[in-house]
Amino acid sequence: MATTWFLMLLTLGLGLATTSLVPTSKPITTKRGCYIHRFRSLPPRELEAFKKAKDALEERLMRNRWNCNTSLFPKDWNLRLLQVWERPVALEAELTLVLKVLENLTESPLGPVLDQPLSTLSQIHSQLQACLPAQPKAGIRPRGRLHHWLHRLQEAPKKETADCILASVTFHLFHLLLQDLKCVASGDQCVLRPRP
Repeated sequence: MATTWFLMLLTLGLGLATTSLVPTSKPITTKRGCYIHRFRSLPPRELEAFKKAKDALEERLMRNRWNCNTSLFPKDWNLRLLQVWERPVALEAELTLVLKVLENLTESPLGPVLDQPLSTLSQIHSQLQACLPAQPKAGIRPRGRLHHWLHRLQEAPKKETADCILASVTFHLFHLLLQDLKCVASGDQCVLRPRP
């Protein structure tokens, strides 16, 4: 009897797997060399290294008594609001800024705490570049929300103090890792859910 149940369950399981009733996830793109889906969730050890870095950065900011009027990343910063092909472009701009800001601190006492997070962010950034859409034809530029966000990030070094940029990056770090990166890595499975 037990053998019969086992065979029935095995047959049912194989049948479901081959008929695609079991949902499968697909990577963001079929471009050769794009494996951003590997970063859908980071291991706990990596997240702990980011938490230590964030805590150290917050402590540094408190000592410097920074005072900022705006944040580089507005409350409505949600990659789900963008088209699927725009999301890697926005994430790449975020990562570029975060890497630039954190790399400027490697010679400071924070350097050792930032080593592991910087290494992880560099790997993600490198992998993401393989997933970016081909450059648009000359004269075609991002529009709408993506254009606004990219412009905001590009102008930040000209308009904000170093401490304000560091504060924005610090407080946005886990949003980038747990929401934006996950959304891009999930491809078209990342959808905006209506509020109840």
